[in-house]
Formats: sequence, C-alpha cells, structure tokens
Amino acid sequence: MAGHSPDAAVAATPVGSFTPEVFERHLSTVPASWHERKRAAYARFQSLPLPSRTDESWRFSTLSGIKLDGYLTDQPSALAAKAAFSLAAEPTLTFVNGRLASRNALPAALTSRGVVVSTLSEAAGTHAELFRQHFMAQPQKLGSAKFAALHEAFIADGAFVYVPRGVEIDTPIVLIHSAAGKGTAVFPHTLVIAEENSKVTVVDHFLSNDEEAQFACGANDLYAGHGARVTYTAAQCWSLESLSMQFNSTVVRRDARVQSLNLHLGAKQARHESLSQLQAPGGFSEMLALTVATGAREFDQRTLQIHQAPNTKSDLLYKNALLDKSRTIFSGLIIVDPDAQKTDAYQSNRNLMLSGDAESNSLPGLEIQANDVRCTHGATSSPIDADQLFYLNSRGIPEKAANELLIFGFFEDVLSRLENDELHTALRDLIRRRLGK
Repeated sequence: MAGHSPDAAVAATPVGSFTPEVFERHLSTVPASWHERKRAAYARFQSLPLPSRTDESWRFSTLSGIKLDGYLTDQPSALAAKAAFSLAAEPTLTFVNGRLASRNALPAALTSRGVVVSTLSEAAGTHAELFRQHFMAQPQKLGSAKFAALHEAFIADGAFVYVPRGVEIDTPIVLIHSAAGKGTAVFPHTLVIAEENSKVTVVDHFLSNDEEAQFACGANDLYAGHGARVTYTAAQCWSLESLSMQFNSTVVRRDARVQSLNLHLGAKQARHESLSQLQAPGGFSEMLALTVATGAREFDQRTLQIHQAPNTKSDLLYKNALLDKSRTIFSGLIIVDPDAQKTDAYQSNRNLMLSGDAESNSLPGLEIQANDVRCTHGATSSPIDADQLFYLNSRGIPEKAANELLIFGFFEDVLSRLENDELHTALRDLIRRRLGK
C-alpha cells in the first residue's frame, strides 16, 4: 500500500455554482412543503468548510479535484442516456437531470397490496410521515456533511419505494438516474422503506451519455423493518470526466437482512460513503463493492458498520481492480457499542494491482466496546498472479483478454452472492463493457 500526500484544500468555500441567488431560483421549482427544510440545509452548506488536508476522514483524498464551481443546476431535461443494464424488467422510474422523465406502472397485483414506487416530491405529500421519518434521517458520520447539506438543499426529485408489511416482490425495481449536458449538476436520491417481513430488490443505475465534466451528488436511504429482506444494487456509470459524491445510509431492524452492492465504473474522481446501523438483535448487513479504476481516476471509499444491539452481524467485502495510474482509498471502521454483545463483524478490502503505477491506500479499523464479540478486518494489495497470467498467455490468450478473465475471477466471489442470476449477468456485462473501452 503506497502512501500519498493529498493536494492542499481550497482555502475558502467556492460558491460560484451554488450562490444564494441560484438557490432561490431552485426553490421556485420545487414544492413549497420542501422550502423550510431546504433553507435549513442550505444554511448548513454555507456554514460548513470544505475538507482540508488535516481532516482524518479525508486522508489520502485529492482535495484539489473537489471544486464546486462551473456547474449548472436545474438543467432542462434532455434525452436520457440509454441504460446499459440487460435486465428484462423495464425501469419503473427514469430521471433526467433530477426530474422525472418517464414512468412505467407497477403491476396491479403490487399496487393492490399497497406497494408504492413514486417520486420523492409526490411522497412528501402523500406519505408525509414516512418521508419525514426516513428521508436523510441519519446524520453524516464519514466526513461529507457539507456535501450532504448541498444535496438536500438542491435535490430536485428522486425515487420513493415503499413495501408494506408481509409483501414480497420477486422482480427487481429498476431506477435510472441520468445526467445530460456539459457542466450539469445532479442530485439523485433513492429512499427505500421495507416494512416488517417484506422483501424487495432495488437497482439504481447512474449514467450519462456525455464525455463532459459533470457533478453528481447523490444519496440513498435504506430502511429494513423487522424481518425484512432488502437487496440494493447500484451501478455508477457517470461520465469519465465527472466528479461524483454518493452517501448511502442503511438501517437494519430485528432479524432483517440488507445486502447492498455498489459497482463503481465511472467518474474522474468519486467518493462513496456507506453507513450501516444494526439497531436490533438478529440484524444482518452485507456491504459489497466492486471498482474498476482506469486512467488517472480516483475512487475514495469510506465505510462505517455500527452495531448497536446484541446478536447482530455485518460482512463487508470491497474489491478494487486498479489499472494504469489509478488510485483507490478505502477507510473502514467497525464500531461495537457496549450493549452489542455477540456481535459478529467482518471487514475486508482487497486490491488487484494491474499496473506498477497504480496506487491503493487501505485503512481498516475497529472500535470495540463490548467484551463478547467476534470482529475481524484486513486489507491486501497484490499484483496478478504471474503463473496464472503465463498459463493463459501460453494458450494463446492475449494479455488484455487474460487480464479481463483474471479480473472477473477476482470479482466473482462478490457477484456470486447475488441471488438474482439475471442481475449477476447484467453487472458482468457492465464490467465487460467498461474494460473494453
């Protein structure tokens, strides 16, 4: 694991794209019921400083790339980029530049049982109490409070998924978030609420069809009630010149299970923060991520597993394949509260180095306040096995194709954890397309 000194932070907050005048224009485009909350969020955004090189939560990050000027908010909707997912299920909601562009109706068998897939702006009125309880209800703990406040202040709309008690949905709910246009700033959001003993799979696809610099500042909230099963998959395929920030928050209740898999393929610089809170006995959180880092791109991953109740389990596995002069940062922490006896927590970051110029930084950590737990963590960075590469080359497989085969072998133990074979295949296809560019 190589060290790296981050660039110096900008001394003052750049406000060029998100001035008070721009914010007031944005307010005129959203429901009045959001105004008070958005004004409070904008005040927080203005008051908080940009990250600096002395912030431990931004250790190793290239701060010079994080600039908040030169972007355009509330851009008119344009044609959505074509989704690259090869899933049979049509997207239920498609957002372009933060606004709903198209909607496919849910089957009547689901709506008759109370399942709701709508926009956040609709849910803020029709499901006001659920919205209030779960929308961005968890405070940011991983360093991006300023950007989370920016997200809340400028979000135009997002997806709301509600599954009532005892309802099981077998077909994935697919959501598309697309950015179009040079300099566009988007603030995608997905809120998933799975009530007691329900089951749902939600797929977020973030993409753009422009090779231009854009800014994506997104978030999601996942809530799994007692006995619920939630599978959440996100594929990040923003423009390769974009700046991406994403904040994931998961709450797991008694005997619930949440599996989240984040695939990182796009952006020039991307930061992904994932917080999982196990709040009741029997809860299980599985946190998975795969990254293909090429060129001089940087992927910054920060995670926090908080065990707040006894007999809970979490399992984190993040795998990165690094090519060219790319960089990855992983900083993960497991916290076990004093009352969380019988905790079983695992955290692993594994990096496959496909270039001598690539750089990986890993900082796994534990903070244990209970005495009857099992917690393990670790990180590895290693090149491709020379014998495996020689074996493939000796059978006439070119080096590029051989590397691709070895990457898929490296990723397979994550992809194989998905129960949905079609989703497994779709993610493999996305990775293959990215490697082919």
